[in-house]
Amino acid sequence: MINKELIHPKSIVVVGGSNNTSKPGGNCVRNLINSKFAGELYVVNPKETEVQGLKSYSHVSEVPPTDLAVIAIPAPACLEAITVLAQEKQVKAFVMFSAGFKEESKEGAELEAAITKVVNDTGASLIGPNCIGLLNRYHHSIFTLPIPKIDPMGVDMVSSSGSMALYIIESSVRMGLRFNSMWSIGNAAQITVEDVLEYMDLNFDPETDSKIKLLYIESIKDPDKLLEHTSSLIRKGCRIAAVKSGTSESGSRAAASHTGAMANPDLAVDALFRKAGVIRCYSREELAAVGSVFTLKELKGRNIAIVTHAGGAAIMLTDALSKGGMEIPSFIGNPVADELKKHLLPGSSVSNPIDVLGTGTGKHLEVAIDYCESKFDHIDGIAVIFGSPGLNKIFEAYEVLDHKMRTCSKPIYPVLPSVSTAWDETDFFIEKGHVNFSDEVVLANALVMTMKTPRPLANSLELKGVDIPLIRRIIDHIPDSGYIAPKYVQMLFKAAGIPMVEELVSSKWKEVKSFAAQTGFPVVAKVVGPVHKSDVGGVVLNIRSEKHLQMEFERLINIPEATAVMVQPMLKGMELFAGAKYEEKFGHIVLCGLGGIFVEIFKDVASGLAPLATEEALTMIRSLRGYKVFQGARGQKGIDEYQFAKIIVHLSALLRFATEIKELDINPLLATEKGIIAVDARIRIEK
Repeated sequence: MINKELIHPKSIVVVGGSNNTSKPGGNCVRNLINSKFAGELYVVNPKETEVQGLKSYSHVSEVPPTDLAVIAIPAPACLEAITVLAQEKQVKAFVMFSAGFKEESKEGAELEAAITKVVNDTGASLIGPNCIGLLNRYHHSIFTLPIPKIDPMGVDMVSSSGSMALYIIESSVRMGLRFNSMWSIGNAAQITVEDVLEYMDLNFDPETDSKIKLLYIESIKDPDKLLEHTSSLIRKGCRIAAVKSGTSESGSRAAASHTGAMANPDLAVDALFRKAGVIRCYSREELAAVGSVFTLKELKGRNIAIVTHAGGAAIMLTDALSKGGMEIPSFIGNPVADELKKHLLPGSSVSNPIDVLGTGTGKHLEVAIDYCESKFDHIDGIAVIFGSPGLNKIFEAYEVLDHKMRTCSKPIYPVLPSVSTAWDETDFFIEKGHVNFSDEVVLANALVMTMKTPRPLANSLELKGVDIPLIRRIIDHIPDSGYIAPKYVQMLFKAAGIPMVEELVSSKWKEVKSFAAQTGFPVVAKVVGPVHKSDVGGVVLNIRSEKHLQMEFERLINIPEATAVMVQPMLKGMELFAGAKYEEKFGHIVLCGLGGIFVEIFKDVASGLAPLATEEALTMIRSLRGYKVFQGARGQKGIDEYQFAKIIVHLSALLRFATEIKELDINPLLATEKGIIAVDARIRIEK
């Protein structure tokens, strides 16, 4: 629960405030005073009569009724203090710096639960415990430094970790990023990251609220809630980037399917963020860089012009952008480029990158930017690399850059690398309200990440061709948990509208012989029973005669654990893969990629969270490194990606109405001349 007393309190009491600013309570008092908190400020400290010029009360029972209490005392003393404040002093919001709760011990967890109950019972808000606090334009109830510059159009940051919040601020401030608010959630006893996003979403004002959100998340407690409010904020015009830590798994896990071997919580996070439109970062530097890109004008395309006076840095930037799928169009042979060259120093290059040379001035920088803005009409954004060669002051160039960033319609990305020799000039530029990417590759990576992340995707079910009642009847008819018989796989796929190759499963040679004669040779024979057929020699391709089939049938039926033999017509085509796995909290992760043996060798898979619409399925397919193979590489015929997407969508619908399915593999899906068809599949259920 987030209330007005937490956001905009008229009065604050710091319990544990002191004159010692090396302690959390003392530094918080100093931060509140220095930020010129407009309301009444109280301190509770039994050892002091005055704290930093403020009257100090000896006990919480003595303070006047107060909106917000900051708790900076040892854990054992917190329950009594908070009980008095909540029940007697009408405190409706708490920020708890105190540690020693569920992060430390079972007893600490019980104490934390007792405190949370008191807070909940009185209808109050609680941030923490074990956090560094809350900072916004109204109050700075944090105990750390530095305090970033507060700007209503700056960044809203929400962090599970206090230390990471602080380190992200350090990285961001160095880039020139400003902040509107910082929420350190700590143990999230009451208010979680998802709750803060819900509050920001439901109370969003496009005229006054920041449109940039940066998240550091250690635990996603409610994926559906996170998805709902991040995607809603993005649709309202916000841009969101996030780091999700704690996704690696220690040890190995036996898996009976390709999907089981690959699907993990990290892929679930990828899928969730992609569906929401959240840019996923993997370090605080990446998060700060993407946040800095967000502050600039939006890039409408992929064509970048680079204006530089440092050739090496421009080459590095070109390489990094190109590798990420951006375009650096050549200006060679362009009459406009020849015209531009006449305005630059002799020896300048205008091929893109545009090199104005190390002796180039602000005037040369200005004319190069003007040409990229107005005369090279196929350019979408401009990167400017301009440092100091130590020959002269470069205030003029940075003044030009400041003016152009404000007036140009295209986004300009400043790379000002001379943070030592041109410290004053760089600081001057940042003080104007700009960001700076001191490393060109950091800029390139951030740009690529923003361009590759799709807008929020539809979270809707497409049910045309899916027989929901039949799916439920089949699932209810299956007697036991575990891997289901091939006949049930066939039935479920038919009900879900997923095409599957005709097949026979039998332990009787006469039935196998009759089926093969009916469908025609060549055929494929597979053992039924062992989970990993290939590992036991249980798959035989291209059987062209009855005699060969009989020999393989007798061998396959005698493999240990074999219960029958499956026979299918032999089809040819490109092997694809689709699968799904249930992940706790997230639901079903759906995977797709290249099939056959390549699925685990290359691990080139895309993930999505069910349910999936066609748009998201296509996004998954097109994000694969092997997508060019699907399009038809080196003269080979491509696949029908829309049919592949349709199968993925139907698979997600099957999972929605057969939640008992915990693991599913279709490997391979075969892209034949007549369409894409499932050749082999296995499904594990838990009833």
